[in-house]
Amino acid sequence: MAVLIVNLVLCIVILALGIWIYFRKKNNFTLYIGVAFGLFGVTHLMDILGLPASLSALIIAIRLIGYLLVIFALYKVITRK
Repeated sequence: MAVLIVNLVLCIVILALGIWIYFRKKNNFTLYIGVAFGLFGVTHLMDILGLPASLSALIIAIRLIGYLLVIFALYKVITRK
């Protein structure tokens, strides 16, 4: 449980920093990464709240979207001119 709480707190911090940096620098990369970690945080919160195992498919889908968002952000950085 402690690991989940630490992960949730760190996800919230990364989300907040990503949003803050986006508004200061207008860098979409930071927003994408922040939102991805926000999604990871949602799944940690779901685990902490002890939601039923029947929602495991939802947790997997949310995490998959988060990982795809990180991949997209990195792709946008590498293809930037």
